[in-house]
Parts: sequence; C-alpha cells; structure tokens
Amino acid sequence: MSTIRETRLPSGLKIVTDPMDTVETASLGVWVDAGTRHEPAEINGVSHLLEHMAFKGTARRSALDIAEEMDAVGGHLNAYTARDHTAYYAKVLKEDAGLALDIIADILQHSTLESEELAREQAVVVQEINQAIDTPDDIIFDHFQSTAYPDQPLGRPVLGSEELVRSMSRDQVMGYLRGNYSAPRMVLSASGRIDHDHLVATAAAAFSQLPPHQAAVTDQARYVGGDFREERSELEQVHVVVGFNGVAYDDPDYYSASVLSTLLGGGMSSRLFQEVREKRGLVYSIYSFASSYNDGGLFGVYAGTGEDEVAELIPVMCDEIVKVCGGVNEAEVQRARAQLKASILMSLESTTSRCEQLARQVVVYGRPVPVAEVVEKVEAITAEDCARVARRLFAGTPTFAAIGPLGKVESFERVAERLRP
Repeated sequence: MSTIRETRLPSGLKIVTDPMDTVETASLGVWVDAGTRHEPAEINGVSHLLEHMAFKGTARRSALDIAEEMDAVGGHLNAYTARDHTAYYAKVLKEDAGLALDIIADILQHSTLESEELAREQAVVVQEINQAIDTPDDIIFDHFQSTAYPDQPLGRPVLGSEELVRSMSRDQVMGYLRGNYSAPRMVLSASGRIDHDHLVATAAAAFSQLPPHQAAVTDQARYVGGDFREERSELEQVHVVVGFNGVAYDDPDYYSASVLSTLLGGGMSSRLFQEVREKRGLVYSIYSFASSYNDGGLFGVYAGTGEDEVAELIPVMCDEIVKVCGGVNEAEVQRARAQLKASILMSLESTTSRCEQLARQVVVYGRPVPVAEVVEKVEAITAEDCARVARRLFAGTPTFAAIGPLGKVESFERVAERLRP
C-alpha cells in the first residue's frame, strides 16, 4: 500500500511526500517549472546563473551562513538546472529537515542577488562554460541539441554563452526570478523520515511570500534535425552523436522507446556494446539514450573513437540502428525490461532518488505515478513494440553531431542514407 501523500496549499504550492520509516535521513527540495526553455533569447543561461546566485546570500543569511549552517549538521545542499525545470534540494538527518526547508525557502524568496556577488558568480559560470567546451564528450550534446532544435529555446545551451552571461544585469536576473518562481509552478517533494502534516504546516509558513502566479511561457518544441561538425585536430578522439526525433512523456510509445534504448545501447549485453566494443574494439564508450519533454523528445546514440577508427565506426553504428527496425528477439527484450525494472526498484532505496522521482512525476504528469504502474507498463512491452517504435523513430530526419579530427567522417548525406530503415 502506497504511503505517498499530496497537499496543495491555497497559494498553489504542491507538496508531496514519500515516507521511509526505516531510515534516519530526509531528502527534500523544490522543483520549479522553469528552465532553459523558458528563457528569452537575450538572457539564455539566466536559469543556471540564478541557480548559482540563490546560494550567494539572502536578506538574513550570507553565502557563508548558508554553507556553515548546512555543514554544521552534516547536510548536503545542492541544485541543478535542466532545460525544462530547476531543482533546489537537500539531504539531512531527520531532525534537521526543518532547517533544510527553511534554507531552501529563504533562498527561493529572499535572495538579494547583490551586484558584487553577481559579478563573481558570472566569472565562475564563464569558467564552467569554458570547462564544458574543453570536455568534448560533454559539449557534443549541446551541439546535438541545438541542431535537433535550431533557433528555439529548447535548442539553447543550459549554461548560455560567455557573452550573454557576462552581460546580464541584476535587474534581468531578478526579473526572471520574480516572473517564473511562483507557487503554482513549484513542487515541494520530500522522502525519508518525514511527517507529511508537519511538513505541510511548516511549508505553509516558510513559503508565504512567493510571488503571484505567472504562467510558464515557451515555444512548442519543433524538431528539425541536420548536421553539425567542429574540426578539432588537437583531440585524440572523434565524438559522435547520431539521433532522431523522440517521444514526449505522455506518448503511448514512451516505455517502448525506453526498452528499445536499453536493448540497443543500454548495457554490456546491448547490441551496440557487443558489436562495436566487444567484437570490433572500436570504442571505449558507446551508449544510446531516450530523453523526453512534455512536447517532444530525442532518441540517440553517442560514441567516442579514434581518428582512423571512425571510418568503420559510423557504418557499423548505423547498421545496428537500422537492424532493430527489422525485429528484435524476445530474450533481449526480456533483458532490457529486467534492467529497467531493476533500475526503478533499486532507486527506491535512496531517499534522494525517491524525492526527485516524485517531484518530476508531479511536474510532468500532475500526480505521483505508483511504482507498480510503471513496472506494469515496462513489463507489457513486447518485441514487436520495440521494432515498431524503431521503425517510427528512425524513419525521420536524423541529427548528426561530431567533434574532433573529422577527416574520415562521412558526409551527412551518406550517414542519412545509411540510416534509412
């Protein structure tokens, strides 16, 4: 029997808890329905910069105070920015949950965004941008995203650019905060040794000064696809991502795409790992992924290989992608289902994983999704479902991105031809 409980405050703030009476810790946080895709083009990167600034001081706490208060109880306070949401969360001993809630409520409502701190943090974010640029197996995904979704918010980088980050004013950052961080666009999620009623009462007082409701505004996702290449001859490897238009969270093929991704490139027994790494020794790293949004998604494969090996790698990758359209066997589907099921159930042993999973479900679906319901949908996927969704996804225009010494990388037209089912 599920012990998950939900409450919606009069302000619109949603509170959801998943108690675990056998642990001594609590994980809690606020997930905000505001991310990179909600940013105006001229302040791309502001969500991420704001996430940094939230820890730099409030009306009653300095940045040092925030750090010292959490360290004093051995807690962990963190945040991250995604394209469709931003999260602020903490993990503490059960008796310190009230402190964690107070700090998160404080930074989300009373951050001062002082100009001196802003200037310092802009410099820090620029360092983060430069670090990403120097990490080709990281930055390749930004180029893949922008090629799949060109000239629209969903295609812009989470970190923004150095020029835009340095040019942002305090008023712009504060304006974005006030325009997007409203109670109806927030979910307070908690898991572990948590009392739901006490958390609701505490949160009602702690989050009493959130701004009035502001509707989320963003462009509809428009997948385009195409080709991106960046010649970097100083690199030892060529980093490649090949992908297609994927499925949204509410798409009937959502779980079929997840199982397909797992059997294609999700583990050591997957087709890509076995053929490309084990049999041919062409790569150290190769994997597939299926990412979703409320209005679209991406399905892709990443691989990193040597300058000479890429001439063999790309045809083999494309061949394995196309092969699944012709059918898959029940044994590999069963393994893929087992991997997904195990991942889902193992995550239940972590308070942080349960907390985040619960929050994302409420943000995406408007409700917690019972584990039994998810497992049932995964177990219902058949070999024919996987082959059918493969034919659906791979029939569209591909997206191709590559960074490194590209002399032996085939043309986009040739890659696209190889990918035709």
